[in-house]
Amino acid sequence: MDDDLFSVDTVVANANDTVILSDDHVPARADWTVRYHVAKNLNTPPEILTQLSTDVDPHVRLAVSVNPSTPIDTLVLMSSGKDPMGRQGAAANPSTPIDVLHQLSDDYDSIVRQSVAWNPNTPPPVLIRLSGDADPHVRRGVAKNPNTPSPILVRLSGDTNRLVLQGLETNPNTPPETLLQLEALEVVYQVTES
Repeated sequence: MDDDLFSVDTVVANANDTVILSDDHVPARADWTVRYHVAKNLNTPPEILTQLSTDVDPHVRLAVSVNPSTPIDTLVLMSSGKDPMGRQGAAANPSTPIDVLHQLSDDYDSIVRQSVAWNPNTPPPVLIRLSGDADPHVRRGVAKNPNTPSPILVRLSGDTNRLVLQGLETNPNTPPETLLQLEALEVVYQVTES
C-alpha cells in the first residue's frame, strides 16, 4: 500500500457532520482542512482519530485531542508528547482521565494549565492548586469551573485581575454575597475608568 494513503477506508466528512466510509483511500497529504474536519467530527471512527493524532499539521492534532470520541489511550499519548497543542487539547477534553489532568496541571505551558482549569471534569484538589497559578488566564479558568470549591471562589474574589473576577461572575456556585461584592467592585472600576 502507498505510504501516502491511510490503511483504512476513505473517510469523508460531509456538510452535515457525518462520516462516510468508502472503498477508496484518502491521501495523507490531502488538504489539511479536510483532515481537520474529519479529526473534529464526533462520528469519525476511533482508528482514524488515532492515525490523525500524529498528523503533520498541528491544527489536525489539536482537533483530534479535543474530540471526545478520541480513544483514551490516544489522549494519554498526546498528553505526554512534546506537542503543546496536543497536550492543550487533551487537557481540555472531558474524556481525559483524572490522573492525566493531574499531570497536565503541572505543565510548563500556561495554555495547557488553563485548559485543565476549564475542563469540566477537573477535580477540586487540582483546581485548588491551580487557583494560585501565576497566570491570570489559568486562575480565570478556575474561577469559571463549577467544580471549584466555594471557599476558593471567595478567595479568588480578592484577585486583582479583572479576568479572574469576570470568571467568578459566571460561575453558578459563586456565593451570592461574593457576587454582590463583585458588583460593587465593578462600579468602582467603571468610575475609575471614566
